Amino acid sequence: MEYIVENKKERTILVGVGEEYRMAGDGFHGNALEELRLLALTAGAQVVGAVVQPRSHIDKTYYIGKGKAHELLDEVTRLKASSVIFDNDLSPAQVANLQELLNVKVLDRSGLILDIFALRARTREAKTQVELAQLKYLLPRLTRKWTHLSRQEGGIGTRGPGETQLEVDRRCVRDRISHLSQTLKTIKKRHDVSRKKREDYFRVTLVGYTNAGKSTLLNALSGADVPVESRLFKTLDSTTRLLKLKSTPGMLLSDTVGFIKNLPHDLIASFRSTLDEVREADLLLHVVDISNTEWEQQIGVVNTVLAELSASETETILVFNKIDLVENSAMIAALQSRFSKSVFVSASAGTGLGELREAMRASVMREQVVLTMEFGQKESDLLREIYRYGIILDTRESGDGIRLTFMIPASLAGKLGLGTKRPSSGE
Repeated sequence: MEYIVENKKERTILVGVGEEYRMAGDGFHGNALEELRLLALTAGAQVVGAVVQPRSHIDKTYYIGKGKAHELLDEVTRLKASSVIFDNDLSPAQVANLQELLNVKVLDRSGLILDIFALRARTREAKTQVELAQLKYLLPRLTRKWTHLSRQEGGIGTRGPGETQLEVDRRCVRDRISHLSQTLKTIKKRHDVSRKKREDYFRVTLVGYTNAGKSTLLNALSGADVPVESRLFKTLDSTTRLLKLKSTPGMLLSDTVGFIKNLPHDLIASFRSTLDEVREADLLLHVVDISNTEWEQQIGVVNTVLAELSASETETILVFNKIDLVENSAMIAALQSRFSKSVFVSASAGTGLGELREAMRASVMREQVVLTMEFGQKESDLLREIYRYGIILDTRESGDGIRLTFMIPASLAGKLGLGTKRPSSGE
């Protein structure tokens, strides 16, 4: 199968191995390789062909069978490809064997995703996270191509007797991994201080499969101007905005990096500080691209990652996005019946946002308490916290002070000792 693309970029052939290709039809093998194609395009490749093998047994030497490997070699020659990308994760030995046979660059799915993250990284934290994940991924695959690292650290007097250049390179990579890990710890401490200042707010975090429309929804709800593009992994750094809904205390709304199936574990580990927004959220908005035919599988992938982050028990609202791209209204009606507690929106068109705001408001209100209390002139600091994080429902003069009826997060009320201060009554 051949795919013609006009622009001249790195010519790439995609390879998929597994039972899911047994019943694959025409096109990109029944969409089985569609996501890999989009990932390759995002990385800047020109996809010129695809090869699949529906088998459950994995070949230790080439991952695909020996015969299929030589068939792939014929395709590389015929299509003048300069790289091959597998939709599977390959062992270091398999990559080496394939590159020797094909005489072109060979990447697996994890390597491709890491490359895209490196392309998307903009801030110091994101760049550090991605480099750390890349080095952990590359260390067992290290060959002499990394000898330049020995010039960055070490040098004269640092090599042990009889140590080969490859061993020196590996040691340099390990040293770099250690340095980057320490750098991330320092960044995390700084973020922890910043997050501590925000912990008294109700926190809402957007999660979802990559390209589900989380940034568009963040903009629509908060009036933010976060750049939006229909591209995979456009957002790597979390973005937080203050959101105020009618008659509720302010809440913090955060966007996060998109998830994807088979996300490299080293990448999840490196992005843990960024993903703290997920773990520490009071409410998750799980955004689903309803126009994507794989939306059910994508929900499963996101739920799996949430479980890995110990966030599967957090209250979650399922937000089906891009309903304007679905022509079958009966399907929407059926899903509304099936997912009765979900919300259906079009973030780009503004449809359904009122219903979503009401669902968010109901969630934040469940975390509030209403108190009536008296405050004297010496309690200005306490009053400042109440005015900042609460909603004042009624104010009356009381002697030399005031009597307030207010709504405030239950967690903050406990922290400020409001439940034990002075005689008070709930409403």
